[in-house]
Amino acid sequence: MGRDDGVAVLRATLEQISLGAGKTILISGEAGIGKSRLVRDAVSRWEGTGIRVWQGNCYEYDRTLPFAPFVDLLHKYPASLENLAGLPQLLRLAPDLAHKFSDVNRAPPAEPEQEKRLVLQAWATLLTSPNGFQHPARPTLLILEDLHWCDDVSLELLVQLSRVIATHPFALVLTYRSDETTPALNHLLAQLDREHLAREIELKRLQPAETAAVIRAIFGVEHVRDEFLEAIQALTDGNPFFIEECLRSLVESGDIFLQRGVWTRRALRDMRIPRTVQDPVQRRVAQLAEPSRELLQVAAIAGRKFDFDLLLAVTQQPERALLTQIKTLIAAQLVSETSADVFEFRHALTQQAVVTGLLARERRALHARIFDASERRFANHLESRWAELAHHAHGAELWEKSLLYSQRAGEQAQRLFSPRVTIEHFSRAIEASEAMPVQAGDTRVRTLYRARAQAHETVGDFDLARRDYEAALSQAQSSHDGHAEWENLFSLGFLWTARDMPTSHAYLDRALQAARRMDDPTTLGHSLNRVGNWLLNMNQPAGALRNHEEALRIFAELGDSAGLAATHDLLGITHMLRTDYVACRPHHAQAAALFRQLDNRHGLISTLALSSNHGGNYQSDTSVFAPEDTATCWRYGDEARRLAQGVGWRFGKAMSNMFLATAMGTRGAFARAFACAQTAMDIALDIDALVWEGGTHMMFGRLYLDVLALPMARLHGERGVELARQVGATEQLRTAAALLAQTLIAQGEWARAEALLAEFHSELDAATQTVSLRGIVSAQAELALARGDAQMALKLTDQLIQTAAHTGEGAIVPRLWHVRGQALHKLSRHDEAERVLQTGADAARAQSLMPTCWRILVSLGKLHRSRRRVEQAQAACQQAREIVGTLAAELSAAELRDGFLQGFEAMLGEPPHTTPLRAAKQAFDGLTAREREVAACVARGMTNKAIAEQLVVSERTVEKHVENAMGKLGFSSRSQVAVWAAQKL
Repeated sequence: MGRDDGVAVLRATLEQISLGAGKTILISGEAGIGKSRLVRDAVSRWEGTGIRVWQGNCYEYDRTLPFAPFVDLLHKYPASLENLAGLPQLLRLAPDLAHKFSDVNRAPPAEPEQEKRLVLQAWATLLTSPNGFQHPARPTLLILEDLHWCDDVSLELLVQLSRVIATHPFALVLTYRSDETTPALNHLLAQLDREHLAREIELKRLQPAETAAVIRAIFGVEHVRDEFLEAIQALTDGNPFFIEECLRSLVESGDIFLQRGVWTRRALRDMRIPRTVQDPVQRRVAQLAEPSRELLQVAAIAGRKFDFDLLLAVTQQPERALLTQIKTLIAAQLVSETSADVFEFRHALTQQAVVTGLLARERRALHARIFDASERRFANHLESRWAELAHHAHGAELWEKSLLYSQRAGEQAQRLFSPRVTIEHFSRAIEASEAMPVQAGDTRVRTLYRARAQAHETVGDFDLARRDYEAALSQAQSSHDGHAEWENLFSLGFLWTARDMPTSHAYLDRALQAARRMDDPTTLGHSLNRVGNWLLNMNQPAGALRNHEEALRIFAELGDSAGLAATHDLLGITHMLRTDYVACRPHHAQAAALFRQLDNRHGLISTLALSSNHGGNYQSDTSVFAPEDTATCWRYGDEARRLAQGVGWRFGKAMSNMFLATAMGTRGAFARAFACAQTAMDIALDIDALVWEGGTHMMFGRLYLDVLALPMARLHGERGVELARQVGATEQLRTAAALLAQTLIAQGEWARAEALLAEFHSELDAATQTVSLRGIVSAQAELALARGDAQMALKLTDQLIQTAAHTGEGAIVPRLWHVRGQALHKLSRHDEAERVLQTGADAARAQSLMPTCWRILVSLGKLHRSRRRVEQAQAACQQAREIVGTLAAELSAAELRDGFLQGFEAMLGEPPHTTPLRAAKQAFDGLTAREREVAACVARGMTNKAIAEQLVVSERTVEKHVENAMGKLGFSSRSQVAVWAAQKL
């Protein structure tokens, strides 16, 4: 994982030595970084290729033994010594092997320098001679690991060997710890570098995305909770050995566990350090002199980073003595200097291992000393040190100070939009308050519970947010604080909307009653808004509109900008679900402007995410959309998700990505649509938000339907319906059912589609009121059309057209025009059908609704074919084919792309043609349009990250495109792809 560059270098080395050009490869990095793993991977890749592999090791206790790693090779492969010139010299180093070669005379002793020269010559002969390790017809790979423990004379031999192998089919792979080099090893590295004899692979710590890949691979899961990943990354610093050892140990101890198919963890401070990591640290600590050991303990309690002045203040030692001790800690590879007077433990686990070795009383005393020193030292600017002071006050069990500084640090983190840090500080403050005597009238604890609940809600932890809101509500009721009771009822009602609508309504209704009792207009206005939104989700748009309009009047009279912003946002949503996208735009524009003025980022995220759907979306394709182009819709949604990422609001990030997925999907921007849908799904699963999980399944279902992957569309559609039922969200259930019915109709499952749609038959008298019911009627029209009842299909479609906002003003709804045109065709009203289909196709193209456009063109082509208009039929079908070719190029998965193209040709009902997409693939050695685009970026020297940003895809997708291109072209490196692209593109 994360070692693609290293693997590529080793692969290229094999190619070079196969051609007779020797090479020395250095693999460096800290302990546990994966040097041996990379070597093992290389060996496993080369098995069966004919290469001969010899492997030796240096050991810590062999540093003073001349030629120790080479003697290790002799003992591993004694058969290689047969008939070797120089054998007598080698047997002097391994006398225990002499009995195997009784006919060989012992070499007489020589002068030291001559002896050294003879031995070096013997080793060179052994390693490069056909009578030794080398083979005349097979390349040779010699691996020596852990050069940081190598003796000096062996290092000298390695320099000579690197010179000799340049003209032999021989690769020398050497590993060493870059943080434990000796003077002799540094001299070797300098010589190799000066003479350009070696290439170095420097292994770095894994980045979070690579750590996530490791965790997924180890546990065999598709998703890793972000908070869990952050904890493991912080604990291990991305060191692969530490990651594996920590995961193993933490699973065994129960500190991490599987919850609803997702790995989660206990609080970071409660996680135990595995013995395999702790023991080496403690052995190093035990070798320190007492003063240095005590200093290390102070530093460990101070934190991962610590500064010299703090140590001076805490230890009260002379500066010179302290400097000497710090140098000792640096030499022991426990800490490192990061900048002037600032030091850092080399690993978070090193620091924690030292802390773990202390008794609780020792830790408490050290925290107290550090707290006192810090509070005095920073007395004039405590605000910048609130978090640090809170940590040490809590560790010292100075409860009043801990409550004070933890609350201040939490509020500071809140202002900086850092919800996880907020939770940590408020949790510490709550613990401190519970350890203190309860004082009458003290509202701090209730405030802390509510503030922590809001942070839990932001990061998507439903259960913890609910628990804290309930605790705050209970305390408000006990103290008879009406306003506090209302705000917590209000928050619980909103929280439950993502899980269970009836429960949400119960809380919101109680909040509304409490607001009316208080005679507070502001409170009443917010309550009316939230209940109105609930009514909308329960398919009661008229009631929702009344509530929001009443709230708007209240906030307008009060001049309350925050209330007006929230109300305009909700009025925009209400008009959207009442299928009037033209009316919703000004409300969202006003809401966005107010939210920007107020710096209300959460509100702005919601408004921008919804605005991305003004110009088109899957749920409302029976409505007239606002005239927004693709770039504008993308800009709205992209700003929303970047804002959500910035404030750590995972719910908002899921929402904005889901809305972007439907906005891009309806336009055929499938690469962006699938990527956004996957991000939304990952977050929904992570935060256990069933409403958003169900909504994202709906999006995936419709995306797969658009690319004709019907089994996948059905699978996601069924899950979307199931989750909507579970949550009790009426509007979402109808929308999901309509989308699933479309897939069932496409699969010929007419009876199943009819049964699903029949559930909502009694509600269809309100078909003009909401998006979801219009979707049901539209699906019924398509079912009637599939069954041959064109008259019913026409009746239902005309009903939808007549009741759609703005169609009387000449606006076109492409999907409805498509169904109407097909029905007219079946009723033999051909001229009318042709006009309707052509109008629908033109409108779909003008609105960039390309998946709808190509379907209408296929129907138009079939109409022309039935009237024997061959040229017109071919023209319509060719237009559809060109659109599909462009859309298919958006799909990176070959199976999905090929299935789309094949499904399209089957729908067309004509003999397959060579499509422009296929012709282009043939001209460019089988590479798809997107693979060619990535290859061109590689040729310009762009990194995967830069390519991903330019193409608006993930780095993993870029990596897959590069791998696909290399596989199709038969290449083994990016440089080859770059050369190909420069010549071909």
